[in-house]
Amino acid sequence: MKRFHVHVGVSDLRASIGFYTALFGTDPSVAKDDYAKWMLDDPRVNFAISTRSKKPGLNHLGIQAESNEELAQLHARVTDAQLPVASQDNANCCYARSDKHWTIDPANIAWESFHTLNEASAFGEALPSTTELKRAASACCIPLAPNSNEANSCCVPAETTSCCK
Repeated sequence: MKRFHVHVGVSDLRASIGFYTALFGTDPSVAKDDYAKWMLDDPRVNFAISTRSKKPGLNHLGIQAESNEELAQLHARVTDAQLPVASQDNANCCYARSDKHWTIDPANIAWESFHTLNEASAFGEALPSTTELKRAASACCIPLAPNSNEANSCCVPAETTSCCK
């Protein structure tokens, strides 16, 4: 069964953890110096916050698959609809390794479909190149809007080759 995913950028992680812990009635399942995540069953959501975004607010939305088969179905929906898609295998993002597919909706909101493979010790890793960052997705970055010159995710500016450090 798939799980809805929401990632929100925050400026004060400690205050935000306090707020969402009260709202959800439980502590985060993952808490780091720059990131926290709640894996809730009611509602069934993977809710994450981090200080990695350029500005507070919605970073991206997504659907977390529980198997490779579910991820393949999600990917097929996007490609069958001829939507833009960027795929990542074994990406290191948000203290986890995942296979992912990214797209952008008409409102310019990034959508991630992913299957988590295992945990990772770091938030993210270096990008292969700035071209990769500008073109689509990186090891921890949402794709850029068409004709955009600015990263709108956890990434550092597109002029660099390092992400989420």
